[in-house]
Amino acid sequence: MKILTLVALMPVSIVLAQDKIEPDEIILVHGSEQELVLPSEEPIEGIFGTSDTLREIPRAATVITESLMQSANIDDLHDIARFAPNSHAAAGFGNPSLPSLRGQLGELFEGGMRRQAGNNGLGVPLTLNAIESIAVVKGAPPVMLGTTQRVGGFVHLQPKRAKLDASGTLVRGRIGEWQQYRLQVDHNQVLDEDTAALRVSAEVIDEDSFYDYTQHRSNDLFVAYEWQPNKATRWSLGVEYYDVSWTDNAGINRPTQALIDDNLYITGQGQQPNGSFVPGAFAVISPTGQVEIDRGRVLTDPLDTNTAETLLLHSSLEYQLNNEWLMVNRSYYQHLDREGINQNSFVEIIDGAQTFEHRLELHYTDQSVVGVNVRYNDVLGYSQFTTEADLPIDLTGSLEQRRIPLTAAQRARLVELRPGVWVSPGTQYDRNNDGSGDFNLSDTTDSTSYQWGIFAQHKWQVTERLLATFGARADYYDVEARDPIPPVGVTPGRDTHNEWLSAASFALQYDINNELMLYATAYASDSTSNSMAGGTVLNANQEIDPQNFATENRLYELGVKYAPAGSRWFADAVLFDQQRSLRNRDGSNSGIRTEGFEAQWHYDHGNGFWATVAASYIDAYYDNSEAFQGTRQVADAFDDSRPDIIEGTGVGAPNFAAFPPSYQQLQGVPEVQASGVVGWRIDEQWTLGGDLSYTKAYPLDYLQTVFIRDQHQLNLYTEYRFNDRLRARLDVINVTDQDNWSPVFEGGYFGATLAFPSLPRHAQLSFSYNF
Repeated sequence: MKILTLVALMPVSIVLAQDKIEPDEIILVHGSEQELVLPSEEPIEGIFGTSDTLREIPRAATVITESLMQSANIDDLHDIARFAPNSHAAAGFGNPSLPSLRGQLGELFEGGMRRQAGNNGLGVPLTLNAIESIAVVKGAPPVMLGTTQRVGGFVHLQPKRAKLDASGTLVRGRIGEWQQYRLQVDHNQVLDEDTAALRVSAEVIDEDSFYDYTQHRSNDLFVAYEWQPNKATRWSLGVEYYDVSWTDNAGINRPTQALIDDNLYITGQGQQPNGSFVPGAFAVISPTGQVEIDRGRVLTDPLDTNTAETLLLHSSLEYQLNNEWLMVNRSYYQHLDREGINQNSFVEIIDGAQTFEHRLELHYTDQSVVGVNVRYNDVLGYSQFTTEADLPIDLTGSLEQRRIPLTAAQRARLVELRPGVWVSPGTQYDRNNDGSGDFNLSDTTDSTSYQWGIFAQHKWQVTERLLATFGARADYYDVEARDPIPPVGVTPGRDTHNEWLSAASFALQYDINNELMLYATAYASDSTSNSMAGGTVLNANQEIDPQNFATENRLYELGVKYAPAGSRWFADAVLFDQQRSLRNRDGSNSGIRTEGFEAQWHYDHGNGFWATVAASYIDAYYDNSEAFQGTRQVADAFDDSRPDIIEGTGVGAPNFAAFPPSYQQLQGVPEVQASGVVGWRIDEQWTLGGDLSYTKAYPLDYLQTVFIRDQHQLNLYTEYRFNDRLRARLDVINVTDQDNWSPVFEGGYFGATLAFPSLPRHAQLSFSYNF
């Protein structure tokens, strides 16, 4: 709590130490009230500068404003694909905690600071209760934001702020099929007009599911405080508490082409080489038949436990030193506890992860910014995923057939965390001195890292129409990792590592006129490779692998942006070439190359009709790099006893396949993605709208033996306004009842093992009331 106290007092002490300056310009500007705010009209704060619009940013970006979030029924990170090109995502085990951009996981920022997030996409479900707008940016974060792990792009969440000019309360409720209920209350209270305000937003979710044994229960409380004692000062403070219980949903196993095309599932329990029918490595299935499977019958278990509790704090102080210099102090703190214990032997427990970051920025007009920051991350976590085996499980059988009780031999290669819960140690040990390690390794760690960064960015007006932007950053990492649960009788592993990481960017913007802008951007950076909650693991040699701090990334973009004067529409298009890394499930990294094209168009007719359209093409492939899958191909799981069903190889699965360096297409990523969202106010009471999305066929596995076919999804809604205070809305999702599929996990590791079935057609009824 000392950190929280320091953060809370910091902005006050800074303001009191300064003379009150009353410049002509007011920091907080209230725009005119609009029913719909287009993406091109919403400034993006704290990313590339103090506040920039889409047209002013020399990068591919999309903004989803608060009004668009409500109109398009944005619930989670999957939904950004309705607006942002090249944002198709894997299912994330049914609970996405990270975005997927240009074929790779991206980072998650909030209030200009990088949040703790999941381990390769398997993390804590995200609530948008505290969020009022979303910015989606492609490529590694700019120099202001610092070195990160994931560089496909990032999503920036803009927290709600208390409003200084009006008090009021908004109540939203929603009911849906499968006994799904949501309630949100958002109250803003002016404490001192134009000076101080408090905002409280609370959300309760209680949802069952179409999928077997699946549920989501969460409570979120967000409190925001806004203080503007004079024209030169603004302090925004936000505190959020979130607790959630959810289900880890692995979808349906045995993804043959018949399953993808016709929902046909091959039955039969796999048998290990030792004769056991408990799911395990190199098990072989003798097919007993083929049946049409209920798409709600997925790899879940009523005895699984997945819970999390987190506390977040964001503080942002803006102080106008004079008419030219602006000082911004940003502080962020997060504490996370998580417990995941599944009956298939998967364990991920975060027994306390704490992150604190503070950044000081000095902005000179809108031309230059320099700054320093410090980030502290401390993670204690336990992991075990080495004995999972999904392919041998017959989903049409009993729950007992899904469960993996550990044998004595398996437990001997693990450590007992508490009665009945076995995890990997934090590094490898050779207790019998035979030259071979005696334990299984996962992501168990007790690690602490300090990151000190310094950055600068400058805009140089070369000519009246040509603008050049330079940026550079250096980050120094000081990391220590320890084994928190060593086996009895060994000396616990421990190591330290120090490293400098750098980033540099250069952009040229040419204004053909006041409406049309061309830009070219080059960006290069180093990035890290971390495990759960940003922790650092020891390798089998009891060392921190230096390669975890030596991942090089680069990005080239050529783009055009057009915002005609006097019209409410905006369009842009970009060509990109990006080299980056993909963290594999075992902690290694594969090089990925992506090239492609993206375009978006946003339009508001002004008479109640609006539309936004996005389209993209991507060529994503391994950059002369190794690739990994849990199983080489789905046919490996079966023998050849029923060639009328499948021509099995009898190799057995899972078989933990490694593929040699190649330029093979990256599995799980569609080359073509397109989407459109529209809304039309028919009259003062009725509004109609919807969205349509499309993805081109793409391979599910590395060897391209199974493809997810061309897919589309249509969602429609209608809203009725009873009066200025009360509205009711009906959403029908997947109107044409498509049997769509998606990968379960980013990077294709489970491409030959699992596929995630989409929800069938279903409806939601919601209401909102202002008072």
